[in-house]
Amino acid sequence: MLKKNLLLLLAVVVLALLPIVFLQDAEFGGADGEAEEAITEIASDYEPWFTAIWEPPSGEIESLLFVLQGVIGALIIGYFIGYMRGKYAKNTNAKH
Repeated sequence: MLKKNLLLLLAVVVLALLPIVFLQDAEFGGADGEAEEAITEIASDYEPWFTAIWEPPSGEIESLLFVLQGVIGALIIGYFIGYMRGKYAKNTNAKH
């Protein structure tokens, strides 16, 4: 089990590093910028329905908030999976 987990972790690290190593001059932008560019090409007179309530002061803060959102989501999902696994283990042990 440990060997399998280590191999999976290694695969994730390799997949994360491959684009950085082989595409050194590439720009890694988000999908929002691509969508905005496509909309502008299709309809140059497009007006957004609303504007952001608050803009982060810098790209670093924006990245931090994005990562924080991901961490909170991962914690909630991890808690739920752990809870359900514990509940299942308790039910299977009670039957024996």
